[in-house]
Amino acid sequence: MLLQFVMFQDTITDIFFDLDHTLWDFEKNTALTFQNILKKNQVDVALDDFLEVYRPVSQMYWKRYEAGKIDKAQMRFERLKQTFDRIGIGVSNALVSILDREYIEYHPTVPSLMPYAAEILAYLFPRYTLHIITNGLREIQEKKLKGSGIHHYFDHIVNSEMAGVQKPHPHIFQVALRKAKVAPENTLMIGDSVAVDVMGAKAVGMHVVHYNSNHEPKHELCTILECLSALRTIV
Repeated sequence: MLLQFVMFQDTITDIFFDLDHTLWDFEKNTALTFQNILKKNQVDVALDDFLEVYRPVSQMYWKRYEAGKIDKAQMRFERLKQTFDRIGIGVSNALVSILDREYIEYHPTVPSLMPYAAEILAYLFPRYTLHIITNGLREIQEKKLKGSGIHHYFDHIVNSEMAGVQKPHPHIFQVALRKAKVAPENTLMIGDSVAVDVMGAKAVGMHVVHYNSNHEPKHELCTILECLSALRTIV
């Protein structure tokens, strides 16, 4: 599979990255955020116990938001409220709202990147035009990029709010391609999700590399990398 991709590397001019779990260390930064705001607001819960419940609940509500079943404010409030309800901790709606606001303010400012993300961006920047395609909320994703010191690497940052649809819908990739003024056969998409990044990019004709940071099952859809530093061997 690696050799199959190397044949095309001379045609690549633009590289598109997903952000969360690909460049920005979402899990580490989430843990650091809740460690800070739970302590600040004197919520008596062990961080590991909280995160064990919060992560699947948050994913559930994010999927409902992506499907258009709830709005952004409902998604943000309910993922926290339901987490405390399931843990069995009585937290007022007012405190949930405070925690939600502080999470949104603090989370995108935590600067931890995925291993070798900074190094690989510095390596690629002189060689290719770089872009972001993300399902995250616009104002939050911009803060993450600036707070972690990597915003300057990217020509275009396309988010799902701008496109009006979430990955893997083809439209968000088409918006990104139009903004970059590049043909799909001259591009490479790098992301952590098979369903969202790999399938979405392949549907519009982009080359794809799966950065398997989430330890998804092996597949033969595209080249799979376990570490971002391995990009040096193929681009």
